[in-house]
Parts: sequence; structure tokens; C-alpha cells
Amino acid sequence: MIRTEELRKKFMAEGLRKNQLSTDPYQQFENWYQQTMNSDLAEPTAMSLATVDTNAQPWQRMVLLKTFDESGFVFFTNYASRKAEHIDNNAKVSLLFPWHSMGRQIKVTGKAEKISTAESLKYFTSRPRGSQIGAWASHQSQVIKSRALLDGMFEQVKNKFSKGEIPLPDFWGGYRIKAETIEFWQARDNRLHDCFFYQLESDGRWLVNRLEP
Repeated sequence: MIRTEELRKKFMAEGLRKNQLSTDPYQQFENWYQQTMNSDLAEPTAMSLATVDTNAQPWQRMVLLKTFDESGFVFFTNYASRKAEHIDNNAKVSLLFPWHSMGRQIKVTGKAEKISTAESLKYFTSRPRGSQIGAWASHQSQVIKSRALLDGMFEQVKNKFSKGEIPLPDFWGGYRIKAETIEFWQARDNRLHDCFFYQLESDGRWLVNRLEP
């Protein structure tokens, strides 16, 4: 593992130039992601997800990136949660990867769509058994009077599924964020940071521009 402090100094000194970037932002994300995963950064897959409610009020929360490819970024949640209700009403969302200790951040805007049940099942079966039980036990975002009630529901579900495999809840699964813009931000001295903005064009190509910090 490489210390993030060492990486920050290295990345700030090297900077970021357009001719160093991949023409595909997902490949560029992969490059940065692997460097992050090889560091000692805590929770490298954590990303801030922003949604908007029916009153045009933005909301943010941290979720975990579970997989990504050229089709988008995937996270999982309860489909009855607040974030899911927002997405059902307005699929436009944004993501932020806050790798600040490395002097980097990545901003994504795009649309969220549910992934297939088969994809959700594949991931669900890979989760620890306790996490599978937790998905059944928690009515995410709903008011609850005490922690004891939540713990009680966990025990009920644990007893219910004490034998055999735990099925995928029909109210739980993944969303894929299909990016329309991806911005890569690299910290530099004197607050003259390097920032490159990828924008998806109508023909499927990505336009890349440098932005002033």
C-alpha cells in the first residue's frame, strides 16, 4: 500500500495534461481508481450521491461503488428508500468521488436506471450473510422509534432464514448511473488546479476540455 500523503505530493508535482488522458473517461476513471485502490485511502469506493426531491430540494448521501464499466457506475439500495423515490421522480443525479487526501476528486452527472434482477441477485448472493439479513430487516429511510426495534427485526429475519440461502428481496437492488459528464480534478500549487471535463456528444463520442480552476 502506498501512503496517500506520498501520492498527493507526487500527483500535485506531476499535474495533469490533456495528452496524458485517455479519450474514454471510463478508462481514465479506471486508471485513477486503481491508483486509489492501491493506496491506504479509507473507503476508496465511497461516493457522494446527489438526488433531487419533488420540491427541487437537493439531497446527498454516501454510497459505495460496487462495479463500473463503459455502461456506468453501479450502487445498491432499498428501492423504497428516499434516494430511490427521488430517482423514480427524477433520474438525473450526480456523483462525487472525494479522494481529497490524494489531491483528487471526480465529479459525474448522468441518469440512474435500475439494473436487471439477475445482476442484483448476483451481487446479493456475494454479500456477507449478515448484510443479506440487514437488507430484509431495514425499511430504509422510514421512521423507527428505537434501535431495539431494528435489532428485533434483524433477529426475526435471521430466524426466518436460519436454514438455506437467503432470497433476494423484491424491494432491493442496484442502480446504474449512465454518465453524461465526468470531470477529473487534480490539485496543484497556488490553487491553480488541473481540471478536465468530458461531455458525451449526441454521436456517442466524448468531448474533452480543460476548465479553469
